[in-house]
Amino acid sequence: MTRLFNDPVAFADEMIDGFVAANASQVRRVPGGVIRSTVSKPGSVAVVIGGGSGHYPAFGGLVGQGLAHGAAMGNLFASPSAQQVHSVGAAAHLGGGVVFSYGNYAGDVLHFNQAQDRLREEGIDCRTVVVTDDIASASVAEKHKRRGIAGDLTVFKVAAAASEAGYSLDEVVRVAVLANERTRSFGVAFSGCTLPGAAAPLFTVPEGRMGVGIGIHGEPGIGETDVPTADGLADLFVSTLLAELPEGVEAANGQRAGVILNGLGSVKYEELFVVYRRVAELLGEAGVTVIDPEVGELVTSFDMAGASLTLFWLDDELETFWRAPADTPAYRKGSVAAAEQAQVADIAESVDEIPHASSESHAAARIAFAAIDAIADVVGANVDELGRIDAVAGDGDHGIGMQRGSQAAKAAARDALERGAGAETLLTRAADAWSDRAGGTSGALWGSALTAVARALGNSAAPTGAAVAKGVQAAKDSILTFGAVPGDKTMVDSLVPFADTLSREIAGGVRLAAAWAIAADACSAAAAATSDLLPRMGRARPHAEKSLGTPDAGAHSLALIVQKLATVLKEQEK
Repeated sequence: MTRLFNDPVAFADEMIDGFVAANASQVRRVPGGVIRSTVSKPGSVAVVIGGGSGHYPAFGGLVGQGLAHGAAMGNLFASPSAQQVHSVGAAAHLGGGVVFSYGNYAGDVLHFNQAQDRLREEGIDCRTVVVTDDIASASVAEKHKRRGIAGDLTVFKVAAAASEAGYSLDEVVRVAVLANERTRSFGVAFSGCTLPGAAAPLFTVPEGRMGVGIGIHGEPGIGETDVPTADGLADLFVSTLLAELPEGVEAANGQRAGVILNGLGSVKYEELFVVYRRVAELLGEAGVTVIDPEVGELVTSFDMAGASLTLFWLDDELETFWRAPADTPAYRKGSVAAAEQAQVADIAESVDEIPHASSESHAAARIAFAAIDAIADVVGANVDELGRIDAVAGDGDHGIGMQRGSQAAKAAARDALERGAGAETLLTRAADAWSDRAGGTSGALWGSALTAVARALGNSAAPTGAAVAKGVQAAKDSILTFGAVPGDKTMVDSLVPFADTLSREIAGGVRLAAAWAIAADACSAAAAATSDLLPRMGRARPHAEKSLGTPDAGAHSLALIVQKLATVLKEQEK
């Protein structure tokens, strides 16, 4: 597959730079993404959307008058970091509070929630409406676990139009939640997508077959069937979505619906129109009045060959907002009043000072840097294998995400070491860089873990084995707050036995290097045992059976890392 790129690691950043350069009259760059370049009404609610890059027009292409006020834009298929989300939210704030809205993926939830907490601490009222439109990703009984796909647009559009109409923060949230509850989507794919620099697509579908119920991050479908005709695909879409009507819609006959026939990246518009011809016929036969249908690419998956259908069941209020005008780089409806260009305020750069540290902590910082360096090495050596494991039932981005994060952590740690940082400062800066650069679930988890260890070590005393064990326990406790428990087939399955074994051995008088080696073995055994588990969280959950026989990527990468660090600690004791 031919790709136009320079460095795959820099692809997302360079893409955003080019996007802003091409659309400067509507968007401007801020750290972490983009915001409107035009003036918005002071005191109104700011709607900030976001997610990983690779889904254009989502998410930056939907920023502009009548739609989003800002978009946090992560790396390819990786959620933006908490720092990125916070930066965009703060820059977009107009005085009336901020509503975050995004697809329901673990990494996005973690990072957006962290940013939300930080904005609230700073006095900015902030709320969240998560999009859960994909009916293939969970049952009706667990619809709160469903992921967001092309139905993102209906929620974003309604929330933003409500803001433009002068709704309060509470009212914007109310109608956005209602829009989400009344949106249902279902998708298929004929081939997977290939990311820049990758040698193969994230998943494949046999010739003549299609994946049914696919996600937008390379997640394979929940099933396969023969590729139908265009009319056959329309039949599948409509019958599947009419079989699950939202609460408050007793029957399709007599209802109004916004409709989105979404191309996922490689299906041509002409093909989509052929499919939509039959979709419109079927909805008409069912007694559904279609309001302002959208046919085209709204939420893509890079170059995936596939499509999805979304039905947005309207009432009078929702219809008004669905029809409301908007003007963004990638989405236009009706006519908006021309807005002036906003003046860009000068932002003074904060002074980046290194806190004082003792000589003992300086020595510990050198060991901490050796550890971060070793982590980057072992991740780099296993990046392809980690991606392969993750792609069995997930989206295959764990390896590249870990590589981005660990390399960023290494650079930040080296800078801190050269400037005389202590252990706490060095690890804290490595944690922030990892979280910011990696994004995704792994970015949030490793950022949280390194921060917890940093706080336990401090910048004053020479770290003891007990302090290290305390830090690892704090890292475990921090990660457990994200909701996973042992048995869910996540990083937690190997982290818990590692942390508990390390604490037990240290408490028993074993020296750090030896205790760490024992704990690392326990971690490796637990990671291998995840092969027998079915995932109960994250993107792998809808494809649980496919993951049997394969370890969890996060648990496996942790085991690789702690085994490598056992070698580092042993060498330091010589």
